[in-house]
Formats: sequence, C-alpha cells, structure tokens
Amino acid sequence: MNRIVIVVLILCVGAFVMFATTRRNAATTSAANAAAIPDPAVDEKLAARPGQETLVVAGGCFWGVQAVFKHVKGVTRSTAGYSGGTVKNPGYEDVSTGTTGHAESVEVVYDPSVITLGQLLKVFFSVVHDPTQLNRQGPDTGTQYRSAIFYGSAEQQRVAQAYIDQLNQAKIFSQPIVTQIVPLNGFYSAESYHQDYAEHHPENPYIMICDLPKLKNLEQQFPNLYIAKP
Repeated sequence: MNRIVIVVLILCVGAFVMFATTRRNAATTSAANAAAIPDPAVDEKLAARPGQETLVVAGGCFWGVQAVFKHVKGVTRSTAGYSGGTVKNPGYEDVSTGTTGHAESVEVVYDPSVITLGQLLKVFFSVVHDPTQLNRQGPDTGTQYRSAIFYGSAEQQRVAQAYIDQLNQAKIFSQPIVTQIVPLNGFYSAESYHQDYAEHHPENPYIMICDLPKLKNLEQQFPNLYIAKP
C-alpha cells in the first residue's frame, strides 16, 4: 500500500489516543528486543586506521532505517534507495507496486575503525526493524518492505549469517528470523524528497508513530553509539 494512503488513513482513523497508544507500545516492544540481543560472537575487529566500508540493508520503510543509522557513531553517510530487483534506475512509484523485485533499502557508509559490521547489524536487528516479519514492517506490506542484508563481500556474508544463526539458536525472538542474505547487485538512490525524510518531517504522523520510537530506543539501548546531532 502506498504510504500516502497509509498516512491519510492514520489521520482519519488514528486520532490522538490511537497515536499515543501505538507509539508507547512500539517503543516498549522495540526496547525489549534491543535489550535482549547479544553482541555478535563472530565479528570483524576494529580497523587500525580510518577508512570507509559500505553496508546495504532493507528493513521496511527506508525513512526510519536511514534515520536510525544517521544517528549511529561511526556512520558517515546513510542514503535511502532501492536494491534487490532487476529494474535499473527504479522510481518510488515503480517500487511501490511490488513488481520490480526491489526493496526499500539504505546504503550505510561507515568508518571500520570506529564501528564494526557486527555492531551495525546489532542495531539493525534490535532497533531498526523486526526481522521476523515476512515481506512487511508494521503497516507496510509487500516484498518491497522485506528484511534483507545485501552483502558486498564474502566477509559481510559470513558475519551476517553467523549472527542470524546465533540469534535463532538462542531463540532471541519468538519467531525465526526471515532476513534474506543476498549478494548486492546494485543500489539506486531514491528521489531527493525521500532523503532524510524523518529529519525534515518529524510532525508527519507516520514518522511520529513508526520511526521516532526507533530513535528513542537507539538512544536508550546504545548510549555509546548514539549521536544526537549527526
């Protein structure tokens, strides 16, 4: 469903009571998940000197995913876009049909001397989204909202798969993790109006209900990684 329609429905049906309740429940659930997730047993070591690495992930609406990673220490850039499909240079309206194969994704550029891949994945699995939801996140449904890690190297694949196995074996979640681990075959930046959307539109009901609680949980659960003003 197009998010414009979703926002209209929220405005019509949501009212203040529904908004307050949903926001409180979302924050509580996410915080509980984040608190229960262990550090990855398999991870890269911090690099000896500053550099630049890239991780592409998908976890529902890219507005919230981008917003969270923008506030993570060591992340130098996060960009909303599309990955995983066969259509070149897709647009938002095309991806929203669910027929392009693309998922709303975020390209995370980070300094491996400040933060490790495993730490980024811990944020991804605990704060960014619910990795047990198949082809959906909250009110957004369709394969374009699937959970995925698009690896750019064998090392990224190894660390990601080991962490998912670790979390599943420990039964951290009540349901199995459905996150795909697939090769990165291209990343296409989304339209300019999607970039930093949560930052520019904090009053949007969708952002207030679905995304601001994620930032609050990041601050609470990862105080050593949280950056208030990126």
